[in-house]
This record gives sequence, C-alpha cells and structure tokens, in this order.
Amino acid sequence: MSTYRDRLAALRRTLAENRYDGFVVPLTDEHMSEYVGSYAQRLAWLTGFEGSAGSAVVLSGEAGIFVDGRYTLQVRDQVDGTLYQYLGVPKVQIADWLEEKVGPGQRIGFDPWLHTRGWAEATGKRLAAKGAELVPVTDNPVDRVWTDRPAPSAERFEVHGEALAGQASAEKRANIARWLGEKTADCVVIAALDSIAWLFNVRGRDVSRTPVALAFAIVAADGTAQLFTAPAKITPDVVAHLGPDVALLPPEAFVEALMALGKAGKTVAADPATCVAAIFQALEAGGARIVEARDPCILAKAIKNPVEIAGTKAAHVRDGAALSRFLGWFDREAPKGALDEIAVAEKLEDFRRESNLLKDLSFDTISGAGPNGAIVHYRVSPETNRKVEQDSIFLLDSGGQYLDGTTDVTRTMIVGTPTVEMKDRFTRVLKGHIALATARFPVGTRGSQLDVLARQFLWQAGLDYAHGTGHGVGSFLSVHEGPQRIATFGGGDEPLAAGMILSDEPGYYKTGEYGIRIENLVLVVPVEVEGAEQTMLGFETLTLAPIDLRLVDATLLSDMERAWLNAYHARVRETLTPMVPEDVRGWLAEATRAI
Repeated sequence: MSTYRDRLAALRRTLAENRYDGFVVPLTDEHMSEYVGSYAQRLAWLTGFEGSAGSAVVLSGEAGIFVDGRYTLQVRDQVDGTLYQYLGVPKVQIADWLEEKVGPGQRIGFDPWLHTRGWAEATGKRLAAKGAELVPVTDNPVDRVWTDRPAPSAERFEVHGEALAGQASAEKRANIARWLGEKTADCVVIAALDSIAWLFNVRGRDVSRTPVALAFAIVAADGTAQLFTAPAKITPDVVAHLGPDVALLPPEAFVEALMALGKAGKTVAADPATCVAAIFQALEAGGARIVEARDPCILAKAIKNPVEIAGTKAAHVRDGAALSRFLGWFDREAPKGALDEIAVAEKLEDFRRESNLLKDLSFDTISGAGPNGAIVHYRVSPETNRKVEQDSIFLLDSGGQYLDGTTDVTRTMIVGTPTVEMKDRFTRVLKGHIALATARFPVGTRGSQLDVLARQFLWQAGLDYAHGTGHGVGSFLSVHEGPQRIATFGGGDEPLAAGMILSDEPGYYKTGEYGIRIENLVLVVPVEVEGAEQTMLGFETLTLAPIDLRLVDATLLSDMERAWLNAYHARVRETLTPMVPEDVRGWLAEATRAI
C-alpha cells in the first residue's frame, strides 16, 4: 500500500469485515510511552503524522486526527486534509468528536494495550449515552493491514551501574517494598519503560533517542521482582547485575502472572496513568484487589541524587562545548548561503559525536530555517528542507544522551540583520526566560504557579506561545520526564522539589515567518533568602551555551536582567574556553561579551 489513502481504505475494509464502525489509533505503545519503537508507529504509518503526540479516529465515512498546539502547523504539512479532519486538543477531545458522530448500535474499536482504563471507561460512557459501544479488540486492525510492520526491537539490555546511577537497584526495590507496606499491597505492577530502566539500573536501545528496553515488571513487598522481557535481550552480565532476587520471564508470561496474582488473593498496586487497560483487565479477570496509586518510581526518579546531579553537570559542560563549537561554525558558514536544515542538524551531531561519549541524540533535532522555525516541533525531511537565508532567524532545538546525563537546549540565531520586530520578540522571550531562571519560591510551589513568569512580557504585547514552559528531564533517560512540569495546562500540578531537573523554554512563533525559543535546563536547588520564614527553592542553570546577543534589544532589559545575562555569559566563557579549540575561543569571547 503505497499511499496513505490506500492504507486508510484497507483499514476501513478490515473494520467492516469485523463489524466495527470505527477505530481509535493513538500514538503510544503498551507502556503509555511518549516516544515509541518503530513497531508501534501505527499513527505515522496510517496518516503520515510524525509528531510525538496525537491520535486518529477512523470511521466508515470520515476520519479525524487530534493534535495539540505544538503540531497545528506540522499536522497540516504531513497529513492529507482530504482524508482527515484536523482537530485540536484539548479543545476537542476524541470522546467529544465521537459523541457527535456515532449512533445507536454502532461499535467503535480500541486496543486495550494502547489506552488507559480511565480513558476507556470515560469514552465508553459517552458512547453508551448515544446507544453506541466502545469495544476492546484482541487483534489490532492496523497491524492486520500493516503487512511490513517491523518487529519489536531485539536489542540487548545494558547495565547502568551504581557508579552512574548513584543508588543500587536493591536499595530502590527496598524503598518500593516499604511503600507497598504503607499501601498494604502485596506487589506493584511497573509498566513505564523509564521506570523499569531506573528501578533495575539498566538501559536499552529499543526506542530511538530514549535508552530504554521493552519490559514489564512486578515488584513484591519483600523487594523481589519479576521482570518480563524477551530472553534474547538478556546477557550473562545483566543476569549477574540483576541478581537472584529478580526472576526473568518471557513477555508471554506477563498476563498469566497478572491473573495468578488475583487467584492467589493478592492486593496489587497499579498506576492508572501508565498501566494500560489490558493490565487492569487481566488483574480483574484473576480477581485481584487493585489499589490505584502512582508508580512509586516516578517521583523518586525525578529527584536526582548527588551522583546523577554531578553527572548531568559534566554532561552539560561537554555538550555546551560541542554546541559552542557548532555555533561558531554556523556563524562563519551560514552567511555564505550554502547551508540547509539537514546539513545544520548533521553538523551539530558531528560536533557532539567528537567527544566519543555521545550515546544518541535525546530527540530528533528541530532544525528550522525561517518559517519552519515557527513549527514548534518541526522535524526536517528532504521534502521540507529549507536553505538558510540571509536576514533570517534559525531555530535549533537539540540534545544529547550521555551515560552521565541527558541534555536539551534551544538556541535561536540570526543570519544577517534582524528586524526591529525580531529583536523585540526575542528580547521579550529572553526576559521571560530570565524571570523564571531567577525565581525564588517556597517549598510546595507547583510549576503551574511559575508559568506566568515566563509569559508576562509576551502577554504585555498581546503575544503568547502554545506549549508549556518547562518539562522534566531524566538522567540518561527520557528527555521528557514527569511528574514535574511548568505549564498552566496539561500538567504542572506537582510540587517542585530540590533535585528535579526541568527546562526553561519560553518562545514566540510567527506563522510563515520565524520562530524563537530560548531553552536551558535548570536544577531545582535550595536557596538562602535573607529574612525568609520558610524553606525556599530556586533554579541553578545547567546548560552552557551563548545566547545570540545580536537579537537582544538591550534597551528593553532591566539592570537585573542585563546583570543576569552578563553573568551567565561570563560563566559560559570561563567554563567552556578551556574545552574548545584555540580557533573557537575568539568567537566565544565575542559571543559572550558583556553588554
């Protein structure tokens, strides 16, 4: 099937043959992952959409694709509007759209291994009110028509030892055992891939850009565990690392093990956000008593220990040196007119790889020239590849995966001469970035309470951006990690705690012209505030790379903002000068000059 029209038609035929009036196709996997392996890229295969979040609903006569504000432009570039209606979430949810479309007796299918129980129950109720039914499928109809679908990755586990992890897996499991005692539960199901990687101190190569391995786990109240994964993925080194308290079983045994827990009268904790509906179905089928609780790895994983903090700082110095070398190269080459987006992304990766310590990128580089920079999560392809033009803005969002840390940084560069408007917008974004970076807040403050700090200067001009301001970041793990977030929508309710790493990334996007984003990673740290009557926290900036001073309108900066920018650039210069070649040092000195 060479076209998306053909694929859609084939899916509709399969649905009709099995008496389904529609089917929901999410972009996730059996672990509710944000980034998924190639075998789970059903949405991209069916529609052409390559963003990291979205869903489609296919009915017999029409179809819709649902994306958030980050992908408003991208979805129109990648998905045929004659095949799919473009729908924006959270304004329009799948259940809203289906409720309008379905009628009595209609059957809408969903794969219970790709949805949460909460979603299935809520959507099912909405459809039932219209006389329709949400039906779990045992065989995903997309997989039936995707004849050349890749197999799940067979890559092997890799040991991530205590020297990098900072805490033994046995100690982590002992902490979970204590947590289970508090919940009066016998065991907990762990389904999130980054939680499994963190808990067992292992990493993998099963998902592009995210060093995780496909597996499920059940951890018991005595600290022992069962790890379900393909036997070929396990090496003798991994067996020795996991030790005798971790039993290794094939993935086919997982459902049977869940059902056996109920038959044994066990009380089982499971996270309704990360354990899919099929897991709850198996537990209920066996008769288990279920305790719904957040995955106990999530908060523990988010609060980095001293070894992880030291590692991520080292990774950021290394990464900053590579990025600064790249920025100097870009400044020389871009005005010549020969560069394009793909060449820029490849060159930056080359600089990062020269350390011989880069394991992978932390996500596909967002390399956006001119109007492509206005597409928030733009992904360059041969079809969209643009030349870097004179007097234009270039947006570059990139990151690296190193054994000791994960980086994520965005820099916006001018090629030639910026307009007055460009400098105004860039400076407003910078002011918001500084306001968040310098925030002081009491213990218990949530990210949602801080989000306005980054937007305030854009709001003063009637401007805004359609994405969150900050996301959590893992330690040689997911570049997007919860539960911490800085946003007023879609999260941000987790109190920030010392040891958490987040991004600080306000932006501005003018459709069809340019995009601006300034992103550093920051570490939540305790701060001393004179006269403070409670414990206070703040941010320590981790990312080290010049911010393009040619886009700054210094007249718009306060004395404090100017002092912050100068101090930041002095730190960048002092830290990175010994790390870059002699021929880059002059450029670095100029790029970080005081203003």
